[in-house]
Amino acid sequence: MTKPISFIGTGKMAAALISCIYKNNLAKSVIASDHREENLRNIKSKFKRIRTTTDNKEAVRNSDIVFICVKPQDIDVVLKEIKGEIKNQLIVSIAAGIKIRHIESVLGKKRIIRVMPNINSLVGEMAAGFSAGKYATKDDVNEVKKLLNSAGISFFIKEELIDALSSISGSGPAFFAYFMEAMAKAGMKNGLPKETAYKLAAKTALGTGKLLIEKNLSPDELIKMVASKKGVTLAGLKVLDKNKTSKIIEKTINAAIKRSKELGK
Repeated sequence: MTKPISFIGTGKMAAALISCIYKNNLAKSVIASDHREENLRNIKSKFKRIRTTTDNKEAVRNSDIVFICVKPQDIDVVLKEIKGEIKNQLIVSIAAGIKIRHIESVLGKKRIIRVMPNINSLVGEMAAGFSAGKYATKDDVNEVKKLLNSAGISFFIKEELIDALSSISGSGPAFFAYFMEAMAKAGMKNGLPKETAYKLAAKTALGTGKLLIEKNLSPDELIKMVASKKGVTLAGLKVLDKNKTSKIIEKTINAAIKRSKELGK
């Protein structure tokens, strides 16, 4: 059963989620609030059916589920502003690094879910993780999972695992893009046109992910499918192994996890 949903903050992530919710008819109504009227005009131009307001309290009053999509440094101001309007609404925060217990310390004993989305939601391929506060119900978890899955895929995890998840799904698009950039530039140095090299790298990455998921393959299984003995792929893989690339990637993920934990303190 669809419910009225509000979004406080109308940035790219909010717009991506709204788009998927509308596309899949998952909300009875959607109202978006933002203190900047320019942002509201922009969101209204994208979604004709959406209601907009500069009053965060009005948005909360007119919804059953409230998505808080503001920057971490702005969340306390927003929470204090809407506190008096929250009765039995489900609060869903996508503010990076803000723990559930912090939100509860401001709002009290409310139903809260924390989400770590990623930028791929802009094309409906989000990989998200989410955790629930102690007052959130099983129905709340299922409701949020349905909403998030409309934009890709989501995983319900313990909050202490959010940092590890965000280092892969949150930071991962940048890490993959870094790798693709290097591949494309190597191709260009060997004569490929720039546009061709970039599109080859991007489409190959896209297809690889799709192949792993749809055929239920492990990365190792796919590597064995592609790398024949004494072949071209094996020659490249030997360079990766010789330079301990897997260790470099492990260090990269660990550095991201460490920083995520520091920001969450």
